[in-house]
Amino acid sequence: MSVRPVKSLSGSRSTLEGAGVKLERVFGFGDTTLTDPFLMMDDFRNDSPADYQAGFPWHPHRGIETITYVLAGSVDHADSLGNSGSLGPGSVQWMTAGSGILHQEMPKGDSNGQMHGFQLWANLPASMKMTAPRYQDIAGGDIPVLQEDDGSSIRIVVGDYQGVKGPVDGIAADPQYLDIVVPAGVRKTFKVDTYRSAFAYIFEGSATFRDASAPHGVLIEKEINHEEIQLRDYSGNRTLVVFDTGDEVTVQAGDDGVRFLLVSGKPIQEPVAWHGPIVMNTQAEIEQAMKDLQTDNFIRR
Repeated sequence: MSVRPVKSLSGSRSTLEGAGVKLERVFGFGDTTLTDPFLMMDDFRNDSPADYQAGFPWHPHRGIETITYVLAGSVDHADSLGNSGSLGPGSVQWMTAGSGILHQEMPKGDSNGQMHGFQLWANLPASMKMTAPRYQDIAGGDIPVLQEDDGSSIRIVVGDYQGVKGPVDGIAADPQYLDIVVPAGVRKTFKVDTYRSAFAYIFEGSATFRDASAPHGVLIEKEINHEEIQLRDYSGNRTLVVFDTGDEVTVQAGDDGVRFLLVSGKPIQEPVAWHGPIVMNTQAEIEQAMKDLQTDNFIRR
């Protein structure tokens, strides 16, 4: 067994998206090799309706899949094919844009005005970029949760963990998407396929990931054990931890415990041509998508 060391460690950055939604960009719109097959991730967390209620009006997608996971509040959605619905607390939507879709997402706060969720974009391989769009909307109660003896809980949004399978299926990246809570002081190891890209995103509490690197700005502690010095990184809220190769990830929860997403998937390793919510393999394909939008041929019926 080999523990994955940390390849990079970074904090999210504030940005505006949609019609002026204030959110935190975890990663995206840059070098995709670190997180391939995942392209972008946003953390939309806010207690002020004025900062998110303008939402994400009608916009196109082609060549990718979007994964929306809601923790608080709700997201009303609709698309150009006539689909509509609402994602409530704990629910997830996996949308395969494929050949093209126009949709909108309008967040609504809970009774206290709080809204919290994540959106992750996964790339599609060239062979699937022009497939028919489809949705998988999963209610929160249909997502299995494992409660373990050490007090940890693992919510299996997508993929398989210890023989328990999440409800989303048929995804090109064959991902694993876990929502994990580890109590204060507990040390825990999670299996991750050696050939997958993997990252963790901490959104509550703090934790240490074993054998981590020591980037600038991260608290470093030296521990002397059998004349060896081990460096550890202590990462808190809104921290992205990208792992190097190995077949397991080990986490040590901090004094306040930790909650994080652990996401992995099979790298696609294809060229990426990017134009906002449209991701293809070549610039010519991007230009064709723009032409399709202008000539009302974007939606393939």
